[in-house]
Amino acid sequence: MAINKLALIRYKTIDDCLRNRFRKWTLEDLIEKVAEVLYEREGIVTGVSRRTIQGDIQIMRSDKLGYNAPIIVTDRKYYSYEDRDFSITKAPINNADVDKMKEIVGVLKQFNGFNYFDEMSEMIAKLENNLYKSTNTSRNHIQFEGNQQLKGLEHINPLYQAILNSRSLLIEYKSFKALQSQQSIYYPYLLKEYRNRWFVICKPKKGATLATLALDRIIEFQELPHEPFVDYKGIDFDVYYSDLLGVTKSERDRAHKVILEVDRYNAPYVLTKPLHASQKVLAEQEDSIIIRIDVVPNFELEREILGFGECMKVLGPRFLASRIRKRLAKAAGRYQPDSKEEG
Repeated sequence: MAINKLALIRYKTIDDCLRNRFRKWTLEDLIEKVAEVLYEREGIVTGVSRRTIQGDIQIMRSDKLGYNAPIIVTDRKYYSYEDRDFSITKAPINNADVDKMKEIVGVLKQFNGFNYFDEMSEMIAKLENNLYKSTNTSRNHIQFEGNQQLKGLEHINPLYQAILNSRSLLIEYKSFKALQSQQSIYYPYLLKEYRNRWFVICKPKKGATLATLALDRIIEFQELPHEPFVDYKGIDFDVYYSDLLGVTKSERDRAHKVILEVDRYNAPYVLTKPLHASQKVLAEQEDSIIIRIDVVPNFELEREILGFGECMKVLGPRFLASRIRKRLAKAAGRYQPDSKEEG
């Protein structure tokens, strides 16, 4: 059974609602939410009927699409998933839908190579490879960097929609340092990826500065339709993050001229894959090269430098060189044998 576009939007919206444990969902709530999403994405102003949503729920409960969704009704009124971790997005797609997706990939491949579609090359290859694997049992032909255990990826699309439609969010978040999760109201502005980990850049209602929330630390969130959205004026995020490695930056941070010496053996790796778009070669010596990058000193920059170990040396600024020297000394100290080992 193939799914048309509008039905897929309805199923996904119902799925998002039932996975949201912040509130209880009546049938009327689901109808209202689906109608809202259809208007936002497709411009449909006629809404959606009660009968349609009831039919959608029955299809989701059945195995017609392979969902077998454990949808229950409590107090004869509220709809939810019996299994908190269930989502139709985790269900396998059927052959008919695979064929349709192959057609879509075929169309996308025709545009591949055009300037406007340069960044789509990797995405198209991923789609084609995943579709091939779903219908063939032979070996994989291409591997992409990824982490199957990474959490929070299911938040990407609903967060993107919230940003796109300027929606305030109530987010339950638990940082690595916190003993308990906390709920706060945020205004989301940007989704950003760094090394396969995703972050949402937002501003808390009770705060004046930007916050960077890791998606894998978000417990749950919901849109707040009656909470006015507060835009963040005066910042072009493409420019704001242009002098940065990673995501760690405050509005007070400014780029520094970071001078690095790279040994001759590792120089080709840095030259063919620059550390940052601002990278320039200042000098080529017999046994090393000197490069400069104009970036904000932060945790991610330090981790990048430390990753080169003895092959890279910070020549400036002094405070960064001093910090890297101390961290390397501390790391080396962990390998020093203690008195018990010597005995």
